[in-house]
Amino acid sequence: MSAIVTAARGWIGTPYLHQASTRGAGTDCLGLIRGVWREVLGREPELPPAYSMDWSEPQGEERLWQAALRHLQPACRDRAPGDVLLFRMRSNAVAKHLGIASAPDRFIHAYSGRGVVESALSAPWQRRIVARFTFPDIPSGG
Repeated sequence: MSAIVTAARGWIGTPYLHQASTRGAGTDCLGLIRGVWREVLGREPELPPAYSMDWSEPQGEERLWQAALRHLQPACRDRAPGDVLLFRMRSNAVAKHLGIASAPDRFIHAYSGRGVVESALSAPWQRRIVARFTFPDIPSGG
């Protein structure tokens, strides 16, 4: 099993907490990716600025997508466990939800009101995927 998926599953049950990234205490979807990065790869390459629930919507800027492009690698193959999935929750809105593929038909994400869960990657979720990324190579011994 992927080290990324193993780490992400360790976050299941963590409560949802906007802007947080602490396993067991609270996280949002970005915090989940950040926390898994720290556990598997080490220090985060960048700390996000403070952000509101409508982050980048008023400006229509794809800030989350741009950050993913700075630090993750675009996936060049079929979806695989460990991939970071970027979702657009509404048509014509900015992409602002993240999850980690855990199996061909499942993903782990932090969801408001539910915390970190492993969900079915159902057709409605699949339609919302706008980009897929892979984490950088895991350092040896990591």
